[in-house]
Amino acid sequence: MKKFAIGIYAILVAALMIWGFYQAMYVAPNDAMQGEIFRIIYYHVPSAIVAFVFFFVSLFGSIGYLAWRRSNPAVAQKADAWALAGAEVGIVFCTVVLITGPIWGRRAWGIWWTWDARLTTTLVLWLIYVSYLLLRRFAAGPQMQTLAAVLNIFGAIDVPIVYMANRWWRTQHPSPVFFGAPGTGMAKSMLIPFDWNLLAWFAWGVLILGLRYAVERKHQKVAQAEAERALGDHVQA
Repeated sequence: MKKFAIGIYAILVAALMIWGFYQAMYVAPNDAMQGEIFRIIYYHVPSAIVAFVFFFVSLFGSIGYLAWRRSNPAVAQKADAWALAGAEVGIVFCTVVLITGPIWGRRAWGIWWTWDARLTTTLVLWLIYVSYLLLRRFAAGPQMQTLAAVLNIFGAIDVPIVYMANRWWRTQHPSPVFFGAPGTGMAKSMLIPFDWNLLAWFAWGVLILGLRYAVERKHQKVAQAEAERALGDHVQA
């Protein structure tokens, strides 16, 4: 039954992705100033929003791990699995942001990259979470999860900085489209395709997040069983 539900949800996600592509490419009008290149916003901005959401999922997982690692280790391990899954999925979407942004910048600015406040803080965010994943992958010992949780909390501090960068500083990055100055926003003909793509990318992210969490929980259970077996063999010896 569980596999059936996942299969139905995966089909729904695929349908949403196809519908979102259709909305972005064939329904949404061209931007008066930017032309066709404007359509990259239907992938760039939703990816950034979803990355932020999953980085916060990872943050809360790490906080939960630190809070329960002594009082309730079983719950702490579940929280740690959410932390790892959220970080991995967040990195995927943040990578999409760092790829689609320069593609747009090459057409709009004539350059692939500039050390703009929004771009630089986004790159720093990506590097912090890559460091988090490398720590999880290559560090060993009982303190690894604790150190990773602390690094995760440190990395999450950069999320609001990225979001506010083009509000706090003068940047080459475009001014905020949503929740910006008076008169900003999208026309309805552009907003509806944007919302469809935001929903599609978020649904896809939730699917990957759930699958990655399940895989990590299996790894944790296997590691725990091996540790208990090794302890039993040691006691018998």
